[in-house]
Amino acid sequence: MERNTVKKKVRWSYAIAILILLFFATTRARANETTAAEEEQSVTNARQAIYEEFAYASGVPWYEIAAIDQYERNIATFIKGPANELAYETISIRFKPEIWSGQLAPSVYEDCLDTIGLFGGLGLDGDGDGLADIHNEQDVLYTLVNYLLGFDDFEAALLAYYQNEEATRIILGISQLFAHHGTIELDERSFPVSTWNNYSYENGYGAARGWGGRRSHEGIDIFADYGVPVLATSYGIVEVAGWNKYGGYRIGIRDIYNTYQYYAHLQGFAEGLGVGTLVEPGQVIGSVGSTGYGKEGTSGKFPPHLHFGLYKYDGSKEWAFNPYSHLRRWE
Repeated sequence: MERNTVKKKVRWSYAIAILILLFFATTRARANETTAAEEEQSVTNARQAIYEEFAYASGVPWYEIAAIDQYERNIATFIKGPANELAYETISIRFKPEIWSGQLAPSVYEDCLDTIGLFGGLGLDGDGDGLADIHNEQDVLYTLVNYLLGFDDFEAALLAYYQNEEATRIILGISQLFAHHGTIELDERSFPVSTWNNYSYENGYGAARGWGGRRSHEGIDIFADYGVPVLATSYGIVEVAGWNKYGGYRIGIRDIYNTYQYYAHLQGFAEGLGVGTLVEPGQVIGSVGSTGYGKEGTSGKFPPHLHFGLYKYDGSKEWAFNPYSHLRRWE
């Protein structure tokens, strides 16, 4: 009898110890999440503040400065060469050596104003220390806003700097979103179909497709009934809205992270939606259908579903990636 009582006490002690350990582990995890969130918010606040500071001093709209910085932030991991080694506390803008220092300058990143001027570089002194230091974000932002002020038009400045129409278009879209919402905090997300309705999906990314030639499936199919609302997953700008022989009635939306969201096989579009429309997470943009695989109006060749794809522009090319993990998180 006494032995059984001792065993029960040991079991209870063991159970209580496990519960205490779980409590402290959970508390620590939550504390780490809170700290990470606070640090991220602090960086966001610092970014917004520095954009507004330079906008006030220069007259260049803060959202134009912010859009360039956001684009540069988006492509940072894909940059190669000396610019890839640059790092700043707040910003992500990285001037190439030949732009900062000038062609044929003796140093990769020259800091002498006279030498930079001699070789036709853009680098300027933003903090009054007499040097154009590529590692000083004050100098970098001062150089950027002075470059923009040299043009009558923001789009013209972007085209001249990037020599890239796609990059220019994306930055202009990000600028529109920042200006419209008055903030760079546009991270909210939504699942792409109404979760009030029945739906199902699995990870079919990369599966073979045969119609129109052999190809792989660049997306996830979310099966639902005809007419179920299709929702924008993020803040973004509509780049494409119309018919495609593969995707039927489809919509393409670009968010502030250079990510293109592709919604296909729609039954139709939301009223008033078209190229250039700004959308928000959870906004109805269309409805589930089964259009595609033929000339415009073709429908019913497969069960109704939303084909949802994600594509990333890295500064030189655009490529598909698997949306499955994102869908699970947004769900």
